[in-house]
Amino acid sequence: MIDSHTHLDYIDDPAGARGELGLSAMVCIGASPEHARNAVALAEQFGDVFATVGLHPTDTDEDSPEARAQIEALAGHPRVVGIGESGLDDYWDDTKRPAQVSAFEWQLDLARRSGKVLVIHTRDKAGQDGAHRGVMDVLRAWPDVPVILHCFSGHAGLLRFGLERGEHTYFGFAGNTTYKNAQEIQAAARDLPLTRMLLETDAPFLAPVPKRGKPNRPGYVRHTLEFIAALRGLSPAELEAATDANTRRAYGLSIG
Repeated sequence: MIDSHTHLDYIDDPAGARGELGLSAMVCIGASPEHARNAVALAEQFGDVFATVGLHPTDTDEDSPEARAQIEALAGHPRVVGIGESGLDDYWDDTKRPAQVSAFEWQLDLARRSGKVLVIHTRDKAGQDGAHRGVMDVLRAWPDVPVILHCFSGHAGLLRFGLERGEHTYFGFAGNTTYKNAQEIQAAARDLPLTRMLLETDAPFLAPVPKRGKPNRPGYVRHTLEFIAALRGLSPAELEAATDANTRRAYGLSIG
């Protein structure tokens, strides 16, 4: 099984991060110049790790010509399979929107030029959806750039928009899908066309039930797999085969 989105360099023991459940591959997200370098180094060290490089919307204080040059140089590395995570985040500080949009549009352009998928982060304050609507507004100008809506929130408008974009849009489901209050996420996970679904941990964050409250690990993606398989009336093996195929296609992974 593949964990399509993990922050492996945040984990104390990357070599043991697969855990007792095992994995065939992991995509380590490098969402700042420092973490991009770390992600590439881990991908060079471990044959089952691949990397993305980019600038997270909450880290736009680090945006500069020098930072962009570093990330663009890393984007051509043979173990780099995606750009980002990028996007919009109003949860912490909605005054940073102009800087976030600038970084988002630059990474969309980098994804287009490099021929790699863009991983998108979208987060709002409770009861608001300005970041979700903003992501749709930006993406309308980039209809052909493939994207992954990482840690999908279940937002109905973004779901419709992503489906209308066609085969260029994938939806990533993380451990928060298993939480009792995640009805919108669960509805999306149940009804989404199977060809558009990826599974992820976002480790060390968002550990799924029954590991909730503990540091997440890439191997725990199997708990999310089992939960969503039950939602959809599939066996875990059926869902694993489908989502692994989607992950290979989205990132262009050359693995079995």
